Amino acid sequence: MSTNTSSLLHSINDPADMRGLSRSQLKSLAAELRTYVIDSVSRTGGHLSSNLGTVELTVALHSVFNTPYDRIVWDVGHQTYPHKILTGRRDRMGTLRQFGGLSGFPQRAESEYDTFGTAHSSTSISAALGMALAAKQKGEDRRAIAVIGDGAMTAGMAFEALNNGGVHDANLLVILNDNDMSISPPVGALNRYLAQLMSGQFYAKARDVGKSVLKQVPPLLELAKRLEQQAKGMVVPATMFEQFGFNYIGPIDGHDLDSLIPTLENIKGLKGPQFLHVVTKKGQGYKLAEADPVAYHGPGKFDPAVGLVKPATPAKQTFTQVFGHWLCDMAAKDQRLVGITPAMREGSGMVEFHKRFPGRYYDVGIAEQHAVTFAGGMACEGVKPVVAIYSTFLQRAYDQLIHDVALQNLPVVFALDRAGLVGADGATHAGAYDIAFVRCIPNMSMACPADERETRQLLTTAYEQDHPVCVRYPRGAGVGVTPLDSLEGLPFGKGEMRRESASKKVAILAFGSLLYPALQAAEALDASVANMRWAKPLDEELLLQIAADHELIVTLEEGCVMGGAGSAVMESLAAHGLSKSVLQLGLPDEFIEHGDPAKLLALQGLDAAGIEASIRKRLAAG
Repeated sequence: MSTNTSSLLHSINDPADMRGLSRSQLKSLAAELRTYVIDSVSRTGGHLSSNLGTVELTVALHSVFNTPYDRIVWDVGHQTYPHKILTGRRDRMGTLRQFGGLSGFPQRAESEYDTFGTAHSSTSISAALGMALAAKQKGEDRRAIAVIGDGAMTAGMAFEALNNGGVHDANLLVILNDNDMSISPPVGALNRYLAQLMSGQFYAKARDVGKSVLKQVPPLLELAKRLEQQAKGMVVPATMFEQFGFNYIGPIDGHDLDSLIPTLENIKGLKGPQFLHVVTKKGQGYKLAEADPVAYHGPGKFDPAVGLVKPATPAKQTFTQVFGHWLCDMAAKDQRLVGITPAMREGSGMVEFHKRFPGRYYDVGIAEQHAVTFAGGMACEGVKPVVAIYSTFLQRAYDQLIHDVALQNLPVVFALDRAGLVGADGATHAGAYDIAFVRCIPNMSMACPADERETRQLLTTAYEQDHPVCVRYPRGAGVGVTPLDSLEGLPFGKGEMRRESASKKVAILAFGSLLYPALQAAEALDASVANMRWAKPLDEELLLQIAADHELIVTLEEGCVMGGAGSAVMESLAAHGLSKSVLQLGLPDEFIEHGDPAKLLALQGLDAAGIEASIRKRLAAG
């Protein structure tokens, strides 16, 4: 990473160092910051396009507002690398998303400038409104600023917050970072002037004086309101946000500091809820990312001079690819199938399905609650919905899962990608809780395939059921077990013995892909191994057979121990009046930080060596 200590960027150790800089110096700083972001991400991997799009906005916000006294809440937070660099973490960027290093998202424990932890979308306005009203209650004159993207504005939570925020006289500024549209030439200089004028004290005071005078003549007041609305409507799409009670300003060029800084300075002097619309471009300043912002959304390490190099075809399919292939094959067989995703087409492996079956593909935007209830509505009409959703994002639609799908026993398949630990994205994206929160819901079932082949087979089994079923599978490459070409399923609710020990001392019950390290540990221990396949319904016939033959039962899952598959085993044994020695292995009652997935599993004792060590320790303890 660059160590040019004579650069302007290297003189910035916190935002206060920026506030004495001239406009031309801030422009130079932004250019250096963009280069530094590219250099950093090329060495560590991480989010790139979104961060390049917020360089100037970050510089402007920290130079105009008194951070951290003034609060900035970044929605999602994967665009905060420039923010981290300018707030004292520049020299730690080489540790980004690595174990013990910087998080790829804002974290309150990491810096006082990270005012609210984020990573899921559409939370910023709610959090910033809470901060603004708390400041008002405490008599503190501070600004709360929510920076939210146009994609995140599709979620209902953002509109709930706007609806609530507009009725309070709080010093809240919502900045819509719109990176899906471009500024046409006519908007440029004229729009900059109008935005600054409309955000200035002169406009606000003139409007207030006019209203006070015209109140004496109601017909003229109504006419004035109409004229104002029509005049503003000619230059800004203000209507919706002003109906929420916000003063709308914009749109302005989010890469133009000569526009951003004066406008923010004017807004800083205004009271009440403000809404600033800025237009940015993903990948700004790096031509390769500008041309393909999706590819550069979250790249691994790369050479900035060369760009991304298409990797060689891996020997193993990813679980996501297995799902994508199954979805296309099943759709070709059954015309009733529809695929639904909450804005995760690429991540969930649905690109080919979208291409082949566009009329049966539904991307509902970042709206997980809607996705689940929407699927329920389709299921009511005899359609067969498959909802492709990350485990961590299904948490956002828990009420809909219970009330709108399970309670009505609707046959919806939930393909839960990213189950278990996910690595560099950390605790916010870990799928640690799905077994626990799904298995307690009546009518719901949960399949836990061990490998690529079983993933395809259990997706078919789930699809064949007449009630809701989740199929959970991890992120990344499988174990190398090639899926069958057929669409044959596996027996519903049934597991299998994978290894039977002659000693009958220890039996490991594996739920999911940890079957394979369990088999390795079993070789060293001469233990039996059951591939349980289903967390719900539990294969009680197999469980009771194992309990009758073995002294110690070990449950193993890449999910939380509390309430998980191991708990299901304990409950079943208790229900049958059996008192057995049971060792539950899984994720502990704590949030697991970001890092290499294999390393994280090893640290939790969920690799072969850790499984063996935990079992030996229990055996030694008697």
